[in-house]
Amino acid sequence: MKKLFIYTLTLTALFGAGCKKFLNEDVKGALLGADALKSQAGLEAALTGAYAGWQSSFNTGFIHATAIGATMGGDDVTTHKASNKADFREFDQFNVSATNQRTQALYAGCYKAIQGANNIIANYKNTTGDAATITAIAGEAYFVRAVSYYWLVRLYGKIPLITDPNFNESQLTMKSSEAADIYKLIEADLAAAEGMVPDTKRDPGRPNKGSVKAYLADVYLTEAGWPLKQTAKYAQAAAKAKEVIDGKATWGFQLLDTYAQVWANDPTANGTAETVFQISTSKSSGPTTSANYGWSAMPGEEGGWDDFFSELKFYKTFPPGPRKDATFDTLFTQSNGTKVFYAQSQTQHPYYRKYYIKGNEGNYQSSVPESMMRYAYVLTVYAEAEARATGTPDQLAYDCINAIRKRAGLPVLNGLSGAAFANAVVQERAWEFAAERTRWFDLVRLEMVESANANKDPNDLQPIGTITKAKYVFPLPYSETSVNPNL
Repeated sequence: MKKLFIYTLTLTALFGAGCKKFLNEDVKGALLGADALKSQAGLEAALTGAYAGWQSSFNTGFIHATAIGATMGGDDVTTHKASNKADFREFDQFNVSATNQRTQALYAGCYKAIQGANNIIANYKNTTGDAATITAIAGEAYFVRAVSYYWLVRLYGKIPLITDPNFNESQLTMKSSEAADIYKLIEADLAAAEGMVPDTKRDPGRPNKGSVKAYLADVYLTEAGWPLKQTAKYAQAAAKAKEVIDGKATWGFQLLDTYAQVWANDPTANGTAETVFQISTSKSSGPTTSANYGWSAMPGEEGGWDDFFSELKFYKTFPPGPRKDATFDTLFTQSNGTKVFYAQSQTQHPYYRKYYIKGNEGNYQSSVPESMMRYAYVLTVYAEAEARATGTPDQLAYDCINAIRKRAGLPVLNGLSGAAFANAVVQERAWEFAAERTRWFDLVRLEMVESANANKDPNDLQPIGTITKAKYVFPLPYSETSVNPNL
């Protein structure tokens, strides 16, 4: 059996969170070759390994604060001015170094997922077992590869495009591919997954057909903006998002009645009906415990780690109502029972209540799943894309955004021009998905990073130097460029 290996995973010194020590990932024995994949059980095991790149606590992927840190260039999230948050501050101040261990962790986690997906995609046609299940597994592999590359291309721009599961020497000298080529693969992979995954999720942490369509709609929306600026993709984004809306009953998606229900964060619930796609976690399994909720999002007064919290201007301009009440925490309770208002706290910032754990708010381990996309997001994709594609929002576009606003306790929108409506949707998305890793990507594709970071509150972290388009993406990790200068 050939040794399957991607060099990106061999040199990665990965990070801890809070006061946790650094971890080194041992990938020996983690990968499966063609012989092992001849059985359905082997194929399923390989898929589990691919997902593992996304869900390693304090290591790689998304179930810790790293992905939120990577989007701190937006205007909704910031971090501690001192303490051990240097890597986080680099993101917020547009000064990301190639040795930033948070960005290395995202990079390595996504490529680990890609490697596992490549292995499945290359071998599933030779697997013996139930044909429908094998097809579903392969469809999930295409989805995992697409979503991994989607995160990577948005964060780094030019990246290595690897589809071969077998290591070869050329990978040590290969050049990065252009973003346009990465997006072509993403589209192709999602199209393949769309035709292969079933209508019903095989379990809550997997995609169904509606999940894939939702991601494809989001990809089209992104391609319509910077840097590709393929504006014809707005119509495709609207059409694909409408497919999700029209088929929501088939795929089990709905907008919950209240915003508080969305963020109940019940570790026993394993997600909600508003979840389009999630990464499931387990407190009973150390490597897959959710560490993005609880202490990471809590103030020092309550024993938290102060990893991330709200920017002041964002909080102060956030419209009042039940959504704001469920989003933020502004009164902190110390261990002696003393109440401290955020303005008198150590950081002098509001925190995100939406990341507190139900029934055990002071902890860093839970089984709260990591929501990667909500149905409400799909509604905003349709609303914005339809308005930009046609120049005039249709009734469905108004219905989509007004459903979100009504739940937030805000008046409905009506009578807007296409441009004004689209801009209103983008702002509504900022409030609805505060600290959910979406605002930064909106600002980038719409070339609004500079304006959003102008006139910050004096008590927020300020950009270092001038913000340019070059700072819309991060440098590739030093662990990669030191081995292969061609990157």
